[in-house]
Amino acid sequence: MNVLILGAKSDISVALSKSLAREGHHLWLAARDVEFLDSLKSDLQIRYGILVDVIQFDATDFTNHQNWFQSLETLPDVVVTVFGYLGEQQVAETSWDEAQKILNVNFVGAVSILNVVASAFVMAKRGIIVGVSSVAGDRGRQSNYIYGSAKAGLSAYLSGLRNRMWHAGVHVVTVKPGFVATKMTEGLDLPPALTASPEQVAELIAEAIKTKKNIVYARGMWRWIMMIIRLIPESVFKRLRL
Repeated sequence: MNVLILGAKSDISVALSKSLAREGHHLWLAARDVEFLDSLKSDLQIRYGILVDVIQFDATDFTNHQNWFQSLETLPDVVVTVFGYLGEQQVAETSWDEAQKILNVNFVGAVSILNVVASAFVMAKRGIIVGVSSVAGDRGRQSNYIYGSAKAGLSAYLSGLRNRMWHAGVHVVTVKPGFVATKMTEGLDLPPALTASPEQVAELIAEAIKTKKNIVYARGMWRWIMMIIRLIPESVFKRLRL
């Protein structure tokens, strides 16, 4: 398969690239930092003997997404969006620049490029779309509600897209990692029992592509944790410090 990974510089993306490379897939790695990707490309080609292409991609270059996707030499079989920006909640509460960056990278950018991908897949009547969202979008919490609201929007978008695309023979997967030990979360005090490694998330994504799952939680217990959190009455929830 031809697999396009958008945001290919992230720790999860690197792990996913290696997982898919072991299976012999042709990879297209797309991100802003092509210098890093060139190094990753060399490693993957030498280690696994596969074909790897590197493409520069900016998730927030909305006006160029249509032309960028149409410039690809062939239509991918799978498109995975892994780009994201955690940002700083306290800064975003008073700085629109920070809030807008969080929203643009995590939600607007994903919708922009996936609308283009979806249109192409509908015409081809095939394809798999994987969107990496977050459990943070399952309910807004004071500690990260701006990031969480962007991911909530992305999860809702992927749900609606899955409903629409099923009729065209296209499958959409929503991946909801909980805590993941990556560069983005470095310095945070993460509970080991609820924290996945990038490699664990990558294997789940690779498996979801093969089995065409709908919604995947990186650690199964997150499904139940978030179910409980969603069931807490608002009159009680608003008093909690989460």
